[in-house]
Amino acid sequence: MGITPTITATEMRGINRSAVLETIRLRGPIARIQIAELLQISLPTVIRVVDELIAENLIKPTGSKEWSGGRKRPLLEFNSDGHIIIGIDMDETRLYGAVVDLAGNILHETFLPHHTKGVECYDFLVRIIDQLLAFARLTGKNIRGIGVGAPGITYYEKGVVQWAPTIEWRNLPLKEKLEERFQIPVVLDNDVNLSALGEMWFGVGRGCTNLVLVIVGSGIGAGIIIDGGIYRGSHLTAGEIGFMLPDRSYLGIRREGYGTLESLASVVGIAERARQKLAGQSSATELAAITAEDVLNAYRRREEWALPIVTDTIDYLAQMIATLSVCFDPDIIVLSGEIAKSADFLIQPILKRIDGIIPICPKLVVSELNHRAVVMGAIIEILYNTTDYYLVRKLS
Repeated sequence: MGITPTITATEMRGINRSAVLETIRLRGPIARIQIAELLQISLPTVIRVVDELIAENLIKPTGSKEWSGGRKRPLLEFNSDGHIIIGIDMDETRLYGAVVDLAGNILHETFLPHHTKGVECYDFLVRIIDQLLAFARLTGKNIRGIGVGAPGITYYEKGVVQWAPTIEWRNLPLKEKLEERFQIPVVLDNDVNLSALGEMWFGVGRGCTNLVLVIVGSGIGAGIIIDGGIYRGSHLTAGEIGFMLPDRSYLGIRREGYGTLESLASVVGIAERARQKLAGQSSATELAAITAEDVLNAYRRREEWALPIVTDTIDYLAQMIATLSVCFDPDIIVLSGEIAKSADFLIQPILKRIDGIIPICPKLVVSELNHRAVVMGAIIEILYNTTDYYLVRKLS
């Protein structure tokens, strides 16, 4: 017989605060009595929590009144513009940064292309944060935190980038270094995890509590949301689906760098298979210049050489989607990254290949937030880390 875990008074207080805050965020303007009825907690508890949230400037009275039974009720709403955050999405070729409020409204954003690695890449990150902070301070609003999405394995709680091969970071205590420099709370997570959170709260996954976001770019990775929270795995490598094996012929073959699936179906893999296909038919310079976009555009034009490459890519992606579906049974699977630009002729063939083969064919959709998803996810993680806040199941 299992032991039922005990929830401490502190944890229960945090759960109540989170539930009240989310109810106001999603249902506001709303009265205190309505919050108590929806959450089935006592009105005095709601009143206490509301007073705390008003004092922290997270919610505010609307100034309007609701008439009910001849009595006026003051209404409350989420104070989305009372705080701002800075979010950064990193990859090997560019940094995207934005200043946003708690509702996901973008106040300022910037792209900075780069090809730096190691220490130079860290210096580049500091540079973009400096630029965003300069704008943020001009708003006069409270800067609640800085959120960074890193392209690799991250120790979320410690704030350490364990290994990010594309930018050559290993065991970098990024959270500690940035907090020491800027004196502002910092959260660090894998970029795909943050993207998944962003889509669930602000994008195409609104209303879902079980979601998988798949990014197909130079690599392939997944952010997995189960019951409203990120699933990280025992070794923080959950979602490293680029290492999936398309079939048994790849067993026993050791690889360095890219995983087997991403060596075939990522944009890097697609371009490389095209070079192999066209070897001897084009010059070395022409072959080196081929990109996945070139291949996909050639497929649109029904050029003979591109057809088997894209057909195989659809098969690889269909196997991946089928595996994710039967393992996690999500509400939706979100396709993002460079490959999503060709979703118009990829999604239906992918679904057709797995229809009737697995128990339930998943709902496969395209990202709504695209490059902004990491920053949107950072909003939630900063809320979680800078207040007594729990990620709770969203209200239906």
